[in-house]
Amino acid sequence: MTRNSLAAALAAAAALAGTATEASSIYDFQAENIDGRPVGLQEYRGKVLLIVNVASRCGFTYQYEGLEALYREYGGRGLVVLGFPANDFLGQEPGSNEQIKEFCALNYAVGFPLFAKIHVKGRDAHPLYRFLTDKRTNPRFAGGITWNFNKFLIGRDGTILDRFGSREEPGSERVRRAVEQALGS
Repeated sequence: MTRNSLAAALAAAAALAGTATEASSIYDFQAENIDGRPVGLQEYRGKVLLIVNVASRCGFTYQYEGLEALYREYGGRGLVVLGFPANDFLGQEPGSNEQIKEFCALNYAVGFPLFAKIHVKGRDAHPLYRFLTDKRTNPRFAGGITWNFNKFLIGRDGTILDRFGSREEPGSERVRRAVEQALGS
């Protein structure tokens, strides 16, 4: 094993163990998809990612439509939206993974990857979200998740490029401009 592959393996193990600050990239993490299969985020290396914590019973749930529209419009150029259901805000995602998947398919024809329900804040926050919100690993866009439908834009190299709050619509000029810029680089 080379020094670089050993360092990558150790960083991945640390990330999976929950020490997000020891990970060097979002590619060091894995999460279960909505069907329960482990997915290493390294599968998305070279893509532009929009990572979003989602919920089915939120005032912002309609944003699934805008997220799906972005995914369909820019997916061919390398954008992947990753939806992470979370029940951390007033119980607005109470369903099982199967119920969430069905809701998204029936109501919004979601085709972008959905993951199993996780926590995005607090002691039980998924290591990926600890990485995204920690000042040590994300000095420019750190800070706690404030509500459902917070969005992180990740560049093709795994760099966190921007962050958008719940009120920032997926189809807003600011989001679209940032996505287009990320796709162009």
